[in-house]
Amino acid sequence: MFKGSLVALITPFRDGKVDETAFQELVAWQIGQGTHGLVPCGTTGETPALEHDEQRRVIELCVEVAKGRAPVIAGTGSNSTAHTIEATQQAKEAGADAALIVCPYYNKPTQEGLYHHFKAVHDAVELPIVIYNIPGRTSVDMTNATMARLAQLPNIVGVKDGTNDLSRPVKMRIEIGADFSLLSAEDATAVAYLAQGGDGCISVTANIAPRLCSEMHEAWQKGDMGAVRAINERLIPLHDALFVETSPAPVKYAASLLGRCRPEVRLPLWETTPATQDKVRDAMRGAGLIN
Repeated sequence: MFKGSLVALITPFRDGKVDETAFQELVAWQIGQGTHGLVPCGTTGETPALEHDEQRRVIELCVEVAKGRAPVIAGTGSNSTAHTIEATQQAKEAGADAALIVCPYYNKPTQEGLYHHFKAVHDAVELPIVIYNIPGRTSVDMTNATMARLAQLPNIVGVKDGTNDLSRPVKMRIEIGADFSLLSAEDATAVAYLAQGGDGCISVTANIAPRLCSEMHEAWQKGDMGAVRAINERLIPLHDALFVETSPAPVKYAASLLGRCRPEVRLPLWETTPATQDKVRDAMRGAGLIN
């Protein structure tokens, strides 16, 4: 259902508030640069630091600009099943095309608990769901067996795979089948993920290099491995620089160098150090994004 370069959108702030103008301009730029999907209110969008009404508003703003030109997969997950259902319903009402739902963090549910959490959301809201499995942030890892079980439900359509285990996509493809969208959550290994059966990447780097990211995935789909390698090599230093400190602080700083937003993040995150800023600038120059 979903493939290519999908952007894990940052949420611009100005003086502590969501900068709605900057966000909508960012979304419009992404579409114009060829991005294949829009993911507001994920980890990169600082959703844990957004108020509920802000989260709903950000999704509405994204849908308003997208106008069907690119799918909107709205982040709606939390460690509360009831809140996840409520947020997913609001995303549907806002016009989102799908929901990105993270495995419940902190609670550390069992595999059976994970299954019933996602099934409860699935049964409550008629909206396609992409599972977000990222053990490094949630302390729980959904197994391939649980994923395959959930994939039998009609509206569980894919996974954003943040395990960085490159054996997983091919195993999931064998267990689940061709129609389940396998999306990498790791920019630096996105090409390897594609080679192991993946369909695309929900990308942090695409916030600042959307054209390069979309062209790389389109080259992959055409079988142009020379172009894939050339773009990937150009982007790898940038992928690394954007994770020197906790994301999204580095990518917000990078976006500020492009005039897309302020480098503002919300506590408990903090703006990047001068050393990180130097690394980000150097990587952006190397990728040809700034002079």
